[in-house]
Amino acid sequence: MRDVWTRRSFLASLAAAGASAAFRPSIAAAYPGPRGPILTRAIPSSGELLPVIGLGSSITFNVGNDPAAESVCADVMGVFFTEGGRLVDSSPMYGSSQEVIGYGLKKLGQPKALFSADKVWVSDGGEGPGQIRTSEAHWGVPRFDLLQVHNLLGWEEHLPVLYKMKDAGRLRYVGVTTSHGRRHGDVEKILRKEPLDFVQFSYNAVDREVEERLLPLAQERKIAVICNRPFQKGDLIERVQRAPLPGWAAEIDCANWAQVLLKFVVSHPAVTCTIPATSKVAHMRENIGAAYGRLPDAGMRKKIVEAVEKI
Repeated sequence: MRDVWTRRSFLASLAAAGASAAFRPSIAAAYPGPRGPILTRAIPSSGELLPVIGLGSSITFNVGNDPAAESVCADVMGVFFTEGGRLVDSSPMYGSSQEVIGYGLKKLGQPKALFSADKVWVSDGGEGPGQIRTSEAHWGVPRFDLLQVHNLLGWEEHLPVLYKMKDAGRLRYVGVTTSHGRRHGDVEKILRKEPLDFVQFSYNAVDREVEERLLPLAQERKIAVICNRPFQKGDLIERVQRAPLPGWAAEIDCANWAQVLLKFVVSHPAVTCTIPATSKVAHMRENIGAAYGRLPDAGMRKKIVEAVEKI
């Protein structure tokens, strides 16, 4: 959505909270990172801190059983964990991505920092538990930290099952997802009525519709937000790289456009983390770099949007 940056309600909410407070990240002493304190946000339902940059696996980790490609994905994961990352996100929808994650985790010695986030993606609620067990086996984990109902498919049947798993200690957090800007009205209704821990949807410097209702609502309801498609599946990166990196990027400690775009996403006070996906080690290093240094304030966020819209 290419709407003009005139959202008085959004800027007013930042002013009410105080710009410095709204954009001041929490710092997790337990995850200091190799470059100093890593930027984190708290999961509202528990207070647990997560680094603001996670790792997605859609498309990029769907490499079949190609040993060379699996090894590269494991290297990407290695950089992610070494640089202080925690949350890895996948889905049964993503082809071989779950198995590739499992391969990488095993090769890396099952990193203790892992925050495992997967999804239920089946229309028949009765098939959900079996799918979850299969996903756990692919990852090689005894339980997931977070399970989400993928694109709301069968959410009415799946959520009660996930809540029971959580109550029984078989799961730590429950959420729902959507992408492509679809079904925002349905997501809003679910956020208002369900005791969710997480919601996931698309958000980036161009697709900003969620600023109007979903992000404020998640903040009001104390629900953690994972943002997918921060690069519009690569289209946004290709777009901004037509222009040189602005000099003001140094003011928010960004060495490349990827970090500028990611810091725009995670500087919104309602966002917990974003999950860029990549199968390249160099890109992983760029992405995780956005979890360090200064974040944009309201004025800088406006400057980022204006710069992107001019390209």
